[in-house]
Amino acid sequence: MRRLEGFAVASIVASLLVSCVGTPVAEPSPTPTATPSPTERPVTSPTPVPTPTPIPQPADTPPVSFARVDFSRGVASGVTVSGALALADGGFVTGVYEDPYGASKIAFESGTWTSEWTAVSFPFDELIASWNADTPNGTWIRVEAQARGSGRDTKFYTMIVWAAGDGDIHRTSVAGQKDADGDVNIDTFVRSKDARPLDAYRLRVTLYRRAGFLVTPTVRLIGAMTSVTFKHEIPSPFSGTAIDLSVPTFSQETHKGEFPEYDGGGEAWCSPTSTAMVLAFHGAGPSEDDLSNFPGDRYDDPQVDYAARATYEWNYKGAGNWPANVAYASRFGLEGFVTRLRSLNEAQRFVEASIPLVASITGKLPGLLFGETNGHLLVIRGFDRNGNVITNDPAAPTDEDTHKTYGRADFERVWLGGSGGIVYVMYPRGKPLPPNVPDLPANW
Repeated sequence: MRRLEGFAVASIVASLLVSCVGTPVAEPSPTPTATPSPTERPVTSPTPVPTPTPIPQPADTPPVSFARVDFSRGVASGVTVSGALALADGGFVTGVYEDPYGASKIAFESGTWTSEWTAVSFPFDELIASWNADTPNGTWIRVEAQARGSGRDTKFYTMIVWAAGDGDIHRTSVAGQKDADGDVNIDTFVRSKDARPLDAYRLRVTLYRRAGFLVTPTVRLIGAMTSVTFKHEIPSPFSGTAIDLSVPTFSQETHKGEFPEYDGGGEAWCSPTSTAMVLAFHGAGPSEDDLSNFPGDRYDDPQVDYAARATYEWNYKGAGNWPANVAYASRFGLEGFVTRLRSLNEAQRFVEASIPLVASITGKLPGLLFGETNGHLLVIRGFDRNGNVITNDPAAPTDEDTHKTYGRADFERVWLGGSGGIVYVMYPRGKPLPPNVPDLPANW
């Protein structure tokens, strides 16, 4: 289940029936704080490297871009950089972390890495950060974003405080960050409508471990998608061939009532169920020992319950935080990120590369279990000979019923017109991605 995004407000009427039941409203919560000691860590700056010139944004094309940061071109303090980020041998900040949903005064030591500025070829309204990381017991990370434009820099906004497990800290977005420049809506920075334009950003990641521990979190990928609301031409023309990937089928509805502490139970688990299906397609996911520990041997498709717990985000009060789902998948040998695609033709490039996508939809969709949704996620697994979309839709009574085909125009209206074309891209580590569309800003 997924809340109605700001991207969709202009075109989707509220008060909808939903397939992922209910829309959680994140109540203002105490901001998780990390209080440092007065000791400042040493800062090292690499030799400046010119920033690549972005490809110009055509006026008639949806403005969207995605970029991975280059770890060799940032500034590290207490962090080593060797293909990935990890804590160094010293130079840390020490302090205490106040978990608003758990323990207080968690003593830590930390290091920080800050990216160079990334120029965007259009003034952007939204930014979604993605990360792939390992956080052994006793460790966690914080991801932040700062924007620039019109002669000023914004503050750093916290995009997530994240750990793979929930034994040390509770993964959470942070409420109450709104200022004159913008706000963070769960996982999306949204520029204030009255704020001056923004055309660059940088990302900062802080790596934490409990005081006295020797383990370190490892961050393998940090990136961000930027975009602007755009009125898409629907349907997009179809010029491909029929294809249908054999993605395993899981229903969220069969988990009704299971573990209600995680967003009320399975009826709301469209996002982790879809993520679990893509993991299973790639032969990845939790081990038998993992599943024996949670949820145990009394559940069908236990990897869905496991994913729901491992993606649950305490401020959001749900398992539908987009990049948190991708970060979960990255624990199992996959790489991944969240981006927006401009049309189903771009989605087909991924399917033809054997990369099924998880797509976010909002609105009325003929054939959807409840007809209409204010936020739902499902898997794009293929296209029929007419370009209609073959999906694994977890909003179905049984696993077998999830294999559904939706009309191309109907689907694009709720996907492009709903979430602006949001997808989770998750694929085996090192697998080549399809080429980006020529002469447009790269969006993967």
